[in-house]
Amino acid sequence: MSEEYNAVIVEDMNMKGMSQALNFGKSAGNNGWGTFLRMFEYKLIFLGKQFLKIDKWFPSSKTCSKCGNVKEKLKLSERSYKYECCGIEIDRDYNAALNIKNIGKEMMEY
Repeated sequence: MSEEYNAVIVEDMNMKGMSQALNFGKSAGNNGWGTFLRMFEYKLIFLGKQFLKIDKWFPSSKTCSKCGNVKEKLKLSERSYKYECCGIEIDRDYNAALNIKNIGKEMMEY
């Protein structure tokens, strides 16, 4: 991976908030996500690569990856993103990943 890509783009997730809101207990807060990201960032910088974090409040799931419109409400139980304006129907996590990739590309230093 380190030879093929110049950057890694991640969403800065609020694991503590997720564990409280979704009743995960300590499992989400103690999973080492922050430690993993710090080590990953260190290694990427060592290799001369970019490590970019997207703000945790960016509506990656609610934003249409095709037309850019933002849904006001999207329940966690809705696993598919469907936007009537442009007709896209896509898995909500894949839609979020596309948005994170696109925002990250705008942030990249070439």
